[in-house]
Amino acid sequence: MSRRIVLGSVAALAVVGGAGAFVLAYAGEQPPALTHSTARYTAPAGDRAGSLTFTTDVTAASGVRSLKVLAWPAAGPFAKKGLTEKELAAAETARCEPAGGDTARCTYKVTVSAADASESHGLWHVATLATAKSGDTAFDDRATTFTVG
Repeated sequence: MSRRIVLGSVAALAVVGGAGAFVLAYAGEQPPALTHSTARYTAPAGDRAGSLTFTTDVTAASGVRSLKVLAWPAAGPFAKKGLTEKELAAAETARCEPAGGDTARCTYKVTVSAADASESHGLWHVATLATAKSGDTAFDDRATTFTVG
């Protein structure tokens, strides 16, 4: 094999390898992604409190730092003015456990009293703010919905 072919092949491998490294670096900079989001609402009954449980899988190349969760009524104040990422940053944090690879299974559960449920009929949305260990964030003001009443 001639020296020119060998050097050309090495240069081509360097370019292809560099492009591959760029693709991997770019993939690492993607914001966190939520999948399989579900909300389960159980109404209070008798002397038993109800509950809202939100579960989702969060995937982030650098790992998952946190997931903030806020349930809000579709007919409430956020319906007109919109919910912002800044407002959601002060919301409660879900509990996240490793689920393999770069994914964490996050669960948020809150107790619902009979008094709260009686004032909260209708469609509700669950908003989320996922934060990766790299600092990248993903905001979704309607990750899933559920109905009260």
